[in-house]
Amino acid sequence: MARLLVRESRLLDGNLNLNQHSTLQSSAFGRLSVRMCLPYFIWGVWFVTLGTYMGTQMTGDGERLFSDVMIGDAYGTASIAAILAPFFVGLIADRFFSTERILCVLHLVGAAILFYVSRSSSPSFLWWGLIFYFMAYMPTLALTNSISFHHLDNPAQSFPKVRVLGTIGWIVAGVLIGSLRHAEGKYGLKFDEIFGFPVDWGMGAAAQKGSSVESTSIPMLIAVVAQIVMGLYCLLLPHTPPPNSGKKPTIGEILGLEALSLMRQPVFLIFMIGSFLICIPLQFYYTFTNMFLNELAVEGAATKMTYGQVSEIFFMILMPFFFARLGVKWMLLIGMLAWTLRYILFAFGNVESGMWMLYMGIVLHGICYDFFFVTGQIYVDNKAPAHVRAAAQGFLALVTLGLGLFVGSIISGRVVQYYTMSGESAHDWHAIWMVPAIMAGIVMVLFAVLFKETKEDSVTSNS
Repeated sequence: MARLLVRESRLLDGNLNLNQHSTLQSSAFGRLSVRMCLPYFIWGVWFVTLGTYMGTQMTGDGERLFSDVMIGDAYGTASIAAILAPFFVGLIADRFFSTERILCVLHLVGAAILFYVSRSSSPSFLWWGLIFYFMAYMPTLALTNSISFHHLDNPAQSFPKVRVLGTIGWIVAGVLIGSLRHAEGKYGLKFDEIFGFPVDWGMGAAAQKGSSVESTSIPMLIAVVAQIVMGLYCLLLPHTPPPNSGKKPTIGEILGLEALSLMRQPVFLIFMIGSFLICIPLQFYYTFTNMFLNELAVEGAATKMTYGQVSEIFFMILMPFFFARLGVKWMLLIGMLAWTLRYILFAFGNVESGMWMLYMGIVLHGICYDFFFVTGQIYVDNKAPAHVRAAAQGFLALVTLGLGLFVGSIISGRVVQYYTMSGESAHDWHAIWMVPAIMAGIVMVLFAVLFKETKEDSVTSNS
Protein backbone atom coordinates (compact mmCIF):
# COMPACT_ATOMS: atom_id res chain seq x y z
CA MET A 1 0.00 0.00 0.00
CA ALA A 2 2.80 2.39 0.91
CA ARG A 3 4.59 1.62 -2.37
CA LEU A 4 1.37 2.29 -4.29
CA LEU A 5 0.96 5.65 -2.55
CA VAL A 6 4.59 6.55 -3.35
CA ARG A 7 4.08 5.57 -7.01
CA GLU A 8 0.88 7.62 -7.26
CA SER A 9 2.67 10.54 -5.59
CA ARG A 10 5.46 10.38 -8.18
CA LEU A 11 2.97 10.20 -11.04
CA LEU A 12 1.12 13.17 -9.57
CA ASP A 13 4.38 15.13 -9.26
CA GLY A 14 5.24 14.26 -12.86
CA ASN A 15 1.86 15.47 -14.11
CA LEU A 16 2.21 18.65 -12.07
CA ASN A 17 5.65 19.26 -13.57
CA LEU A 18 4.28 18.70 -17.08
CA ASN A 19 1.38 21.05 -16.38
CA GLN A 20 3.73 23.66 -14.94
CA HIS A 21 6.03 23.35 -17.97
CA SER A 22 3.04 23.68 -20.32
CA THR A 23 1.86 26.77 -18.44
CA LEU A 24 5.33 28.31 -18.58
CA GLN A 25 5.53 27.60 -22.33
CA SER A 26 2.13 29.21 -22.92
CA SER A 27 3.17 32.24 -20.89
CA ALA A 28 6.47 32.55 -22.76
CA PHE A 29 4.71 32.10 -26.13
CA GLY A 30 2.26 34.89 -25.31
CA ARG A 31 4.93 37.30 -24.12
CA LEU A 32 7.20 36.56 -27.08
CA SER A 33 4.30 37.05 -29.50
CA VAL A 34 3.70 40.54 -28.14
CA ARG A 35 7.46 41.14 -28.25
CA MET A 36 7.51 40.19 -31.95
CA CYS A 37 4.45 42.28 -32.86
CA LEU A 38 5.42 45.61 -31.29
CA PRO A 39 8.88 46.11 -32.90
CA TYR A 40 7.45 45.76 -36.40
CA PHE A 41 4.58 48.06 -35.45
CA ILE A 42 7.18 50.58 -34.29
CA TRP A 43 9.14 50.30 -37.55
CA GLY A 44 6.11 50.29 -39.85
CA VAL A 45 4.25 53.12 -38.17
CA TRP A 46 6.74 55.81 -39.24
CA PHE A 47 9.33 54.43 -41.68
CA VAL A 48 6.86 53.86 -44.54
CA THR A 49 5.78 57.52 -44.50
CA LEU A 50 9.20 59.05 -43.78
CA GLY A 51 9.73 59.95 -47.45
CA THR A 52 6.35 61.67 -47.64
CA TYR A 53 7.12 63.63 -44.47
CA MET A 54 10.55 64.72 -45.69
CA GLY A 55 9.22 65.61 -49.14
CA THR A 56 6.62 68.04 -47.77
CA GLN A 57 8.77 69.96 -45.28
CA MET A 58 9.45 73.53 -46.42
CA THR A 59 11.83 76.32 -45.42
CA GLY A 60 10.66 79.84 -44.63
CA ASP A 61 11.36 80.77 -48.27
CA GLY A 62 9.05 78.09 -49.60
CA GLU A 63 11.87 75.79 -50.71
CA ARG A 64 11.95 72.10 -49.91
CA LEU A 65 13.89 71.40 -46.74
CA PHE A 66 14.87 67.86 -47.78
CA SER A 67 15.71 66.97 -51.38
CA ASP A 68 14.89 63.61 -52.97
CA VAL A 69 18.58 62.74 -52.75
CA MET A 70 18.40 63.32 -48.99
CA ILE A 71 15.30 61.11 -48.77
CA GLY A 72 17.15 58.27 -50.49
CA ASP A 73 20.14 58.74 -48.22
CA ALA A 74 17.86 58.79 -45.17
CA TYR A 75 16.45 55.38 -46.08
CA GLY A 76 20.01 54.16 -46.58
CA THR A 77 20.70 54.69 -42.86
CA ALA A 78 18.76 51.50 -42.08
CA SER A 79 21.07 49.54 -44.39
CA ILE A 80 24.18 51.07 -42.84
CA ALA A 81 22.93 50.05 -39.40
CA ALA A 82 22.09 46.56 -40.71
CA ILE A 83 25.76 46.21 -41.70
CA LEU A 84 27.08 47.51 -38.36
CA ALA A 85 24.50 45.96 -36.01
CA PRO A 86 26.07 42.45 -36.03
CA PHE A 87 29.22 43.93 -34.46
CA PHE A 88 27.18 45.19 -31.51
CA VAL A 89 25.26 41.94 -31.15
CA GLY A 90 28.33 39.71 -31.54
CA LEU A 91 30.87 41.72 -29.54
CA ILE A 92 28.70 43.16 -26.75
CA ALA A 93 25.08 41.99 -26.44
CA ASP A 94 25.73 38.25 -26.79
CA ARG A 95 28.64 38.33 -24.34
CA PHE A 96 27.93 40.69 -21.45
CA PHE A 97 24.21 41.39 -20.95
CA SER A 98 21.01 39.41 -20.49
CA THR A 99 18.92 39.77 -23.64
CA GLU A 100 15.79 41.24 -22.06
CA ARG A 101 17.77 44.01 -20.32
CA ILE A 102 19.74 45.06 -23.39
CA LEU A 103 16.46 45.11 -25.35
CA CYS A 104 14.98 47.44 -22.73
CA VAL A 105 17.93 49.84 -22.94
CA LEU A 106 18.05 49.82 -26.75
CA HIS A 107 14.34 50.61 -27.10
CA LEU A 108 14.41 53.44 -24.56
CA VAL A 109 17.51 54.96 -26.17
CA GLY A 110 15.90 54.59 -29.61
CA ALA A 111 12.74 56.33 -28.41
CA ALA A 112 14.75 59.31 -27.16
CA ILE A 113 16.69 59.61 -30.43
CA LEU A 114 13.58 59.31 -32.61
CA PHE A 115 11.86 62.04 -30.59
CA TYR A 116 14.69 64.45 -31.39
CA VAL A 117 14.68 63.34 -35.04
CA SER A 118 10.97 64.20 -35.26
CA ARG A 119 11.82 67.75 -34.18
CA SER A 120 14.75 68.18 -36.58
CA SER A 121 14.80 70.80 -39.34
CA SER A 122 18.44 70.14 -40.25
CA PRO A 123 19.18 67.60 -43.02
CA SER A 124 22.53 66.62 -41.49
CA PHE A 125 21.07 66.29 -37.97
CA LEU A 126 18.22 64.13 -39.29
CA TRP A 127 20.63 61.86 -41.19
CA TRP A 128 22.93 61.35 -38.23
CA GLY A 129 19.93 60.99 -35.93
CA LEU A 130 18.60 58.17 -38.11
CA ILE A 131 22.02 56.50 -38.13
CA PHE A 132 22.12 56.45 -34.32
CA TYR A 133 18.46 55.46 -34.11
CA PHE A 134 18.89 52.41 -36.34
CA MET A 135 22.09 51.49 -34.55
CA ALA A 136 19.84 51.10 -31.49
CA TYR A 137 16.88 49.56 -33.33
CA MET A 138 18.41 47.04 -35.76
CA PRO A 139 20.06 44.85 -33.09
CA THR A 140 16.66 44.41 -31.42
CA LEU A 141 15.41 42.34 -34.40
CA ALA A 142 18.21 39.78 -34.10
CA LEU A 143 17.96 39.76 -30.30
CA THR A 144 14.20 39.20 -30.50
CA ASN A 145 14.76 36.15 -32.70
CA SER A 146 17.44 34.95 -30.31
CA ILE A 147 15.25 35.20 -27.21
CA SER A 148 12.41 33.42 -29.05
CA PHE A 149 14.59 30.48 -30.12
CA HIS A 150 15.97 30.21 -26.57
CA HIS A 151 12.59 29.86 -24.84
CA LEU A 152 10.44 27.97 -27.36
CA ASP A 153 10.43 24.17 -26.94
CA ASN A 154 10.14 23.47 -30.67
CA PRO A 155 11.34 26.56 -32.56
CA ALA A 156 10.86 24.94 -35.98
CA GLN A 157 7.11 24.71 -35.32
CA SER A 158 6.53 27.55 -32.89
CA PHE A 159 8.73 30.35 -34.28
CA PRO A 160 6.77 30.86 -37.55
CA LYS A 161 3.62 31.36 -35.45
CA VAL A 162 5.44 33.98 -33.39
CA ARG A 163 7.11 35.60 -36.42
CA VAL A 164 3.83 36.15 -38.28
CA LEU A 165 2.87 38.51 -35.46
CA GLY A 166 5.62 40.82 -36.75
CA THR A 167 3.88 41.10 -40.13
CA ILE A 168 0.55 41.66 -38.38
CA GLY A 169 2.16 44.43 -36.32
CA TRP A 170 3.31 46.12 -39.55
CA ILE A 171 -0.23 45.81 -40.99
CA VAL A 172 -1.82 47.36 -37.90
CA ALA A 173 0.66 50.24 -38.09
CA GLY A 174 -0.17 50.94 -41.75
CA VAL A 175 -3.93 50.77 -41.18
CA LEU A 176 -3.64 53.16 -38.23
CA ILE A 177 -1.50 55.76 -40.01
CA GLY A 178 -3.44 55.53 -43.27
CA SER A 179 -6.77 56.13 -41.55
CA LEU A 180 -5.68 58.62 -38.85
CA ARG A 181 -6.82 62.23 -39.36
CA HIS A 182 -5.99 65.39 -37.44
CA ALA A 183 -7.40 68.92 -37.32
CA GLU A 184 -6.82 71.68 -34.76
CA GLY A 185 -5.44 69.33 -32.15
CA LYS A 186 -8.22 66.78 -32.59
CA TYR A 187 -7.91 63.30 -34.04
CA GLY A 188 -10.12 60.73 -35.70
CA LEU A 189 -10.11 57.59 -37.87
CA LYS A 190 -11.59 57.50 -41.37
CA PHE A 191 -11.96 54.56 -43.77
CA ASP A 192 -13.03 55.37 -47.34
CA GLU A 193 -12.50 52.09 -49.19
CA ILE A 194 -10.98 48.61 -48.99
CA PHE A 195 -9.60 47.13 -52.20
CA GLY A 196 -11.63 49.64 -54.20
CA PHE A 197 -14.90 48.90 -52.42
CA PRO A 198 -16.38 52.01 -50.76
CA VAL A 199 -16.48 51.91 -46.96
CA ASP A 200 -17.61 55.25 -45.59
CA TRP A 201 -16.92 54.93 -41.87
CA GLY A 202 -15.32 57.29 -39.40
CA MET A 203 -14.75 57.76 -35.69
CA GLY A 204 -13.61 60.82 -33.76
CA ALA A 205 -13.89 64.61 -34.03
CA ALA A 206 -11.51 64.94 -37.01
CA ALA A 207 -12.70 61.89 -38.96
CA GLN A 208 -14.56 63.76 -41.71
CA LYS A 209 -12.76 67.09 -42.06
CA GLY A 210 -9.29 66.24 -40.75
CA SER A 211 -6.12 65.88 -42.82
CA SER A 212 -3.97 62.77 -43.18
CA VAL A 213 -1.05 62.48 -40.75
CA GLU A 214 1.22 60.78 -43.32
CA SER A 215 3.04 64.04 -44.16
CA THR A 216 3.53 65.02 -40.51
CA SER A 217 5.82 63.97 -37.67
CA ILE A 218 2.89 62.36 -35.83
CA PRO A 219 3.81 58.82 -37.00
CA MET A 220 7.25 59.26 -35.44
CA LEU A 221 5.73 60.43 -32.18
CA ILE A 222 3.45 57.39 -32.12
CA ALA A 223 6.53 55.23 -32.63
CA VAL A 224 8.27 57.02 -29.73
CA VAL A 225 5.42 56.19 -27.34
CA ALA A 226 5.22 52.59 -28.60
CA GLN A 227 8.96 52.16 -28.20
CA ILE A 228 8.89 53.39 -24.60
CA VAL A 229 6.12 50.87 -23.87
CA MET A 230 8.17 48.20 -25.66
CA GLY A 231 11.28 49.02 -23.66
CA LEU A 232 9.48 48.66 -20.33
CA TYR A 233 7.67 45.53 -21.52
CA CYS A 234 11.00 43.85 -22.25
CA LEU A 235 11.63 43.66 -18.51
CA LEU A 236 8.70 41.23 -18.32
CA LEU A 237 10.26 38.83 -20.83
CA PRO A 238 11.76 35.52 -19.65
CA HIS A 239 15.30 35.91 -18.33
CA THR A 240 17.82 35.07 -21.05
CA PRO A 241 21.51 35.07 -20.07
CA PRO A 242 24.08 36.13 -22.69
CA PRO A 243 24.54 33.08 -24.96
CA ASN A 244 28.23 33.66 -25.69
CA SER A 245 29.46 34.71 -22.26
CA GLY A 246 33.20 34.10 -22.02
CA LYS A 247 33.62 33.68 -25.79
CA LYS A 248 35.34 36.13 -28.11
CA PRO A 249 33.96 35.89 -31.65
CA THR A 250 36.04 36.91 -34.63
CA ILE A 251 35.10 39.55 -37.20
CA GLY A 252 34.64 36.78 -39.74
CA GLU A 253 32.11 35.02 -37.51
CA ILE A 254 30.19 38.25 -36.89
CA LEU A 255 29.84 39.15 -40.59
CA GLY A 256 29.39 35.58 -41.77
CA LEU A 257 32.65 35.68 -43.73
CA GLU A 258 33.21 32.00 -42.95
CA ALA A 259 30.70 31.39 -45.72
CA LEU A 260 33.02 32.93 -48.32
CA SER A 261 34.29 29.45 -49.10
CA LEU A 262 30.91 28.79 -50.75
CA MET A 263 31.69 31.54 -53.28
CA ARG A 264 34.16 29.16 -54.92
CA GLN A 265 31.11 27.38 -56.31
CA PRO A 266 30.12 29.28 -59.52
CA VAL A 267 26.40 28.66 -59.00
CA PHE A 268 26.50 30.09 -55.46
CA LEU A 269 28.58 33.07 -56.62
CA ILE A 270 26.01 33.86 -59.33
CA PHE A 271 23.22 33.54 -56.77
CA MET A 272 24.89 36.04 -54.40
CA ILE A 273 25.70 38.52 -57.19
CA GLY A 274 22.13 38.27 -58.50
CA SER A 275 20.74 38.78 -54.99
CA PHE A 276 22.89 41.90 -54.53
CA LEU A 277 21.95 43.38 -57.91
CA ILE A 278 18.18 42.78 -57.59
CA CYS A 279 18.16 44.56 -54.20
CA ILE A 280 19.25 47.81 -55.88
CA PRO A 281 15.95 48.36 -57.77
CA LEU A 282 14.04 46.92 -54.80
CA GLN A 283 14.88 49.98 -52.70
CA PHE A 284 12.86 52.23 -55.02
CA TYR A 285 9.69 50.61 -53.65
CA TYR A 286 10.59 50.85 -49.98
CA THR A 287 11.73 54.48 -50.23
CA PHE A 288 9.33 56.21 -52.60
CA THR A 289 6.05 54.28 -52.92
CA ASN A 290 4.27 56.17 -50.15
CA MET A 291 5.40 59.53 -51.56
CA PHE A 292 4.27 58.39 -55.02
CA LEU A 293 0.80 57.38 -53.82
CA ASN A 294 0.33 60.58 -51.82
CA GLU A 295 1.45 62.68 -54.78
CA LEU A 296 -1.24 60.96 -56.86
CA ALA A 297 -3.74 61.86 -54.08
CA VAL A 298 -4.44 58.23 -53.17
CA GLU A 299 -6.57 58.29 -50.02
CA GLY A 300 -5.11 56.38 -47.06
CA ALA A 301 -1.91 55.43 -48.90
CA ALA A 302 -0.26 53.80 -45.86
CA THR A 303 -3.32 51.60 -45.30
CA LYS A 304 -3.40 50.50 -48.93
CA MET A 305 0.28 49.59 -48.78
CA THR A 306 -0.51 47.03 -46.07
CA TYR A 307 -2.31 44.95 -48.70
CA GLY A 308 1.23 43.91 -49.63
CA GLN A 309 1.79 42.43 -46.16
CA VAL A 310 -1.56 40.60 -46.32
CA SER A 311 -0.40 39.15 -49.64
CA GLU A 312 2.92 38.21 -48.01
CA ILE A 313 1.14 36.08 -45.40
CA PHE A 314 -1.03 34.43 -48.08
CA PHE A 315 1.88 33.46 -50.32
CA MET A 316 3.95 32.34 -47.33
CA ILE A 317 1.28 29.71 -46.68
CA LEU A 318 1.48 28.59 -50.32
CA MET A 319 5.29 28.46 -50.43
CA PRO A 320 5.58 24.66 -49.90
CA PHE A 321 3.12 24.03 -52.75
CA PHE A 322 5.07 26.17 -55.23
CA PHE A 323 8.46 24.96 -54.00
CA ALA A 324 7.60 21.34 -54.69
CA ARG A 325 6.54 22.13 -58.26
CA LEU A 326 8.87 24.92 -59.36
CA GLY A 327 12.22 24.48 -57.60
CA VAL A 328 14.68 27.16 -56.55
CA LYS A 329 15.52 28.75 -59.90
CA TRP A 330 11.94 29.31 -61.03
CA MET A 331 10.90 30.57 -57.61
CA LEU A 332 13.68 33.16 -57.69
CA LEU A 333 12.91 34.12 -61.29
CA ILE A 334 9.20 34.57 -60.56
CA GLY A 335 10.15 36.80 -57.62
CA MET A 336 12.36 38.92 -59.89
CA LEU A 337 9.64 39.03 -62.57
CA ALA A 338 7.15 40.22 -59.95
CA TRP A 339 9.40 43.17 -59.09
CA THR A 340 9.65 44.07 -62.79
CA LEU A 341 5.86 43.85 -63.28
CA ARG A 342 5.24 45.86 -60.11
CA TYR A 343 7.26 48.81 -61.37
CA ILE A 344 5.64 48.68 -64.81
CA LEU A 345 2.20 48.74 -63.17
CA PHE A 346 3.24 51.74 -61.07
CA ALA A 347 4.60 53.49 -64.18
CA PHE A 348 1.27 53.24 -66.02
CA GLY A 349 -1.15 53.35 -63.08
CA ASN A 350 -3.24 56.32 -61.94
CA VAL A 351 -6.03 57.08 -59.45
CA GLU A 352 -8.77 56.92 -62.07
CA SER A 353 -8.97 54.18 -64.71
CA GLY A 354 -5.56 52.82 -63.70
CA MET A 355 -6.18 52.42 -59.96
CA TRP A 356 -6.30 48.64 -60.42
CA MET A 357 -2.66 48.80 -61.56
CA LEU A 358 -1.65 50.46 -58.30
CA TYR A 359 -3.50 47.80 -56.32
CA MET A 360 -1.88 45.01 -58.33
CA GLY A 361 1.55 46.55 -57.89
CA ILE A 362 1.07 46.62 -54.12
CA VAL A 363 -0.45 43.12 -53.84
CA LEU A 364 2.46 41.66 -55.82
CA HIS A 365 4.56 42.28 -52.69
CA GLY A 366 3.72 38.77 -51.46
CA ILE A 367 5.37 37.19 -54.50
CA CYS A 368 8.16 39.79 -54.58
CA TYR A 369 9.18 39.14 -50.97
CA ASP A 370 8.39 35.46 -50.41
CA PHE A 371 9.56 34.11 -53.75
CA PHE A 372 12.83 36.01 -53.62
CA PHE A 373 13.92 36.62 -50.02
CA VAL A 374 12.42 33.52 -48.38
CA THR A 375 13.44 31.26 -51.27
CA GLY A 376 16.95 32.70 -51.14
CA GLN A 377 17.21 31.95 -47.42
CA ILE A 378 16.03 28.39 -48.00
CA TYR A 379 18.51 27.95 -50.87
CA VAL A 380 21.40 29.14 -48.71
CA ASP A 381 20.31 26.85 -45.87
CA ASN A 382 20.28 23.88 -48.26
CA LYS A 383 23.56 24.78 -49.96
CA ALA A 384 25.69 25.55 -46.91
CA PRO A 385 27.27 22.81 -44.76
CA ALA A 386 25.88 22.64 -41.24
CA HIS A 387 28.94 24.23 -39.60
CA VAL A 388 28.71 27.43 -41.72
CA ARG A 389 24.93 27.59 -42.16
CA ALA A 390 24.39 30.44 -39.70
CA ALA A 391 27.37 32.33 -41.16
CA ALA A 392 25.96 31.89 -44.67
CA GLN A 393 22.61 33.37 -43.64
CA GLY A 394 24.41 36.30 -42.03
CA PHE A 395 26.47 36.84 -45.18
CA LEU A 396 23.30 36.78 -47.33
CA ALA A 397 21.72 39.44 -45.09
CA LEU A 398 24.89 41.55 -45.33
CA VAL A 399 24.90 41.36 -49.14
CA THR A 400 21.15 42.00 -49.64
CA LEU A 401 19.63 43.97 -46.76
CA GLY A 402 22.93 45.75 -46.11
CA LEU A 403 24.97 46.43 -49.25
CA GLY A 404 22.26 45.93 -51.89
CA LEU A 405 19.61 48.15 -50.32
CA PHE A 406 22.23 50.75 -49.39
CA VAL A 407 23.36 51.12 -53.02
CA GLY A 408 19.69 51.15 -54.01
CA SER A 409 18.93 54.02 -51.63
CA ILE A 410 21.73 56.12 -53.12
CA ILE A 411 20.63 55.47 -56.72
CA SER A 412 16.88 55.80 -56.09
CA GLY A 413 17.17 59.22 -54.47
CA ARG A 414 19.21 60.58 -57.38
CA VAL A 415 16.88 59.11 -60.01
CA VAL A 416 13.81 60.64 -58.35
CA GLN A 417 15.64 63.98 -58.00
CA TYR A 418 16.54 63.88 -61.71
CA TYR A 419 12.90 63.44 -62.73
CA THR A 420 11.55 66.25 -60.55
CA MET A 421 9.48 68.56 -62.73
CA SER A 422 11.07 71.97 -63.23
CA GLY A 423 9.85 74.53 -60.72
CA GLU A 424 7.47 72.03 -59.07
CA SER A 425 7.52 69.52 -56.24
CA ALA A 426 5.82 66.93 -58.48
CA HIS A 427 7.69 64.16 -60.31
CA ASP A 428 7.58 62.28 -63.59
CA TRP A 429 6.66 58.99 -61.95
CA HIS A 430 6.29 57.13 -65.24
CA ALA A 431 9.95 57.74 -66.05
CA ILE A 432 11.01 57.09 -62.45
CA TRP A 433 9.36 53.66 -62.16
CA MET A 434 10.61 52.52 -65.56
CA VAL A 435 14.20 52.81 -64.27
CA PRO A 436 13.91 50.07 -61.60
CA ALA A 437 11.65 48.06 -63.94
CA ILE A 438 14.41 47.94 -66.55
CA MET A 439 17.07 47.25 -63.91
CA ALA A 440 15.10 44.36 -62.41
CA GLY A 441 14.33 43.00 -65.87
CA ILE A 442 17.99 42.97 -66.87
CA VAL A 443 19.01 41.19 -63.65
CA MET A 444 16.22 38.65 -64.18
CA VAL A 445 17.35 37.82 -67.74
CA LEU A 446 21.02 37.51 -66.74
CA PHE A 447 20.08 35.33 -63.77
CA ALA A 448 17.93 33.08 -65.98
CA VAL A 449 20.85 32.53 -68.36
CA LEU A 450 23.70 32.17 -65.85
CA PHE A 451 22.16 30.43 -62.80
CA LYS A 452 22.18 26.66 -63.20
CA GLU A 453 20.07 24.82 -60.66
CA THR A 454 21.65 21.48 -59.83
CA LYS A 455 19.77 18.25 -59.36
CA GLU A 456 20.79 18.30 -55.70
CA ASP A 457 19.15 21.73 -55.23
CA SER A 458 15.97 20.51 -56.91
CA VAL A 459 15.76 17.39 -54.78
CA THR A 460 16.39 19.34 -51.57
CA SER A 461 13.80 21.96 -52.38
CA ASN A 462 11.21 19.32 -53.09
CA SER A 463 11.73 17.51 -49.84
